[in-house]
Amino acid sequence: MLPKLTENKQEITLKVLQEAGHALLLLPVSKSLPEVPGSVELKAAMKRRDLKLDALAKSPVAVQLPGGTLAVYAMLKADASTFEAHEQVRRALALLLAEHPKALTLAVFGEAEFATRAAEAAVYTALVNAVALPSRKSKREAVLKTVRLFGHQSGDGFARVQALAEGNVLTRSLTVQGPDELTPGVYRKRIKALAKQYGWTVEEYGFDKLKKMGAGAFCAVAQGSPAKDAAIVRISYKGPKGKGSGVRGQGAGKSVAFVGKGICFDTGGHNLKPAKYMQGMHEDMNGSAVVLGILAAASKMKLPVALEGWVALAENHISPEAYRQNEVITALNGTTIEVVHTDAEGRMVLADTLTLAANSKPDLIADFATLTGSMHYALGSRMSGVFATSSALAHQASRAAISSGERIVVFPYPEDYDSNLDSTVADVKQCSMEGEADHILATRFLSRFVGDTPWLHMDLSAHSCKGGLGAVMSDANGFGVAWGIALLDGLQAKA
Repeated sequence: MLPKLTENKQEITLKVLQEAGHALLLLPVSKSLPEVPGSVELKAAMKRRDLKLDALAKSPVAVQLPGGTLAVYAMLKADASTFEAHEQVRRALALLLAEHPKALTLAVFGEAEFATRAAEAAVYTALVNAVALPSRKSKREAVLKTVRLFGHQSGDGFARVQALAEGNVLTRSLTVQGPDELTPGVYRKRIKALAKQYGWTVEEYGFDKLKKMGAGAFCAVAQGSPAKDAAIVRISYKGPKGKGSGVRGQGAGKSVAFVGKGICFDTGGHNLKPAKYMQGMHEDMNGSAVVLGILAAASKMKLPVALEGWVALAENHISPEAYRQNEVITALNGTTIEVVHTDAEGRMVLADTLTLAANSKPDLIADFATLTGSMHYALGSRMSGVFATSSALAHQASRAAISSGERIVVFPYPEDYDSNLDSTVADVKQCSMEGEADHILATRFLSRFVGDTPWLHMDLSAHSCKGGLGAVMSDANGFGVAWGIALLDGLQAKA
């Protein structure tokens, strides 16, 4: 549950600030410090620390005011990108939220355009970090209950910002749950509960059904688990009725399929991961959580689009039944695959899931997966990699990244890389044993399962960033939710 948000278009007064307890004040960059509440104490603190005014644009300054309020001051550049604004606000709010306040006050100053951007960044950052992620610690910290904003009034209660925060929190809450808490079976129940909450329809393709259908790539991975609870789950959001819902024949909106890798725990299978690399593999389902976060945000915003979420829920176990190197399996679309490495399970479950998504004939497929270590080596954990079937789609993906503050790099995946996946016994190798350019090879492999459907593939190298990223303070940051909504905005604008 997000905190209650109240807005006041009037600037904050000194009296209100002194009674606030915890407050963030955001100012535009200027050559002199304007007279704002608490500026006397701020100037004294900066003088004591020998800080010049421009320091406020680089690092926030905390001041204890008479009456006990902890006030944090920061400056934002007028031309700051969304990512830069989120980063600056996150650093400032971290000083306040470290004390686990129950109430938080935000104040913005400056011209209307600046105040609007500053307020959106402040409210989003406050809300997305307000909800405690699942934890089994004995001691629980106080939870932020209320957020007050001064200096700007949105007119709609920051409906979009609240929806984005809600989607992001959902994604992170699912991602951090341990493998004993979020098994594929439990995950399926959670999705059904979310469907009731948001008005989605759900269709499950269980292991036995997929086996009969010929989804050999998914079943090869899932068969190693003693609990036959794996499934591909289809979640549908139809948009508001009668308002250009985007359902075919009912308006101008686009039909989009979001596909997510949902490996609830990844041992590596017979090619067992060492302990260092198995640590954290309960988060290998993050791509599926991103899909659910996007659907939740879109539902909350009542976007006029037809969305389908396809999530591949399974575990990659080592067992006598687990799939092995050199096996040849047949995927749902008839492609035969030579298994090379059992730890390349993500592309296997996605192969059949992408086939199902493509069969529904959407206007666009976008998939999300914590797929390759090579993407992490290429970009680190501050940006994610994207592949696109056209330059137009690549530009849309990049614009969505700039707008959302979730940064990406678009990679090529030329056909000549296919020679690395040539097999003497099957249509294609699952991967290359050498591991070179695996992020590109994985994309070349997956491209065989989308047909002619326009397609975006996001390799989530930035799904977890130590110390937080952008607006989010936790390591698990929900990367992809805001990007996905910004992508939908762009599609609607073109419709």
